[in-house]
Amino acid sequence: MGGAAGDEKDLSQLDIVGIMELIPHRYPMILVDRVVDIIPGDSCTGIKNVTINEGFFQGHFPRRPVMPGVMIVESMAQTAAILVVKTLGEDAKGKLVYFMTVDNARFRRPVTPGDSMRVHVKRLQQRRNVWKFSGQVKVDDVLVAEAEFAAMIMDDL
Repeated sequence: MGGAAGDEKDLSQLDIVGIMELIPHRYPMILVDRVVDIIPGDSCTGIKNVTINEGFFQGHFPRRPVMPGVMIVESMAQTAAILVVKTLGEDAKGKLVYFMTVDNARFRRPVTPGDSMRVHVKRLQQRRNVWKFSGQVKVDDVLVAEAEFAAMIMDDL
């Protein structure tokens, strides 16, 4: 993670500054706070700390705030984008990762303010510029959501 010049860097972890160097998402759409494990070409695990300050909680639902499922899936997609960029290295320059499909999405338990989501994605397949992934999100080691999804790597116009 970040540190003073000369500090040894753990390349399997990223703080928010390192994440923002890899993907274009910014507040309020950045949904990965930290990466705790990354194996280029294989898998990535990100952390999203959910707080009441998230804008969507104002309307979803004010009396019982629940993180929208699409935002949970987006956290999987962003974690996958980090994996793609770390895997491609220099070849990722000038490229964006675009979400294409979501299959078999399951939401097993609500995610609420105070939860810390552990977002794990695994590359299932890659054909040219299309990548397929499986994703799982856990809170306190309990599976709260899962999905399979695909993304296309394209030039940033």
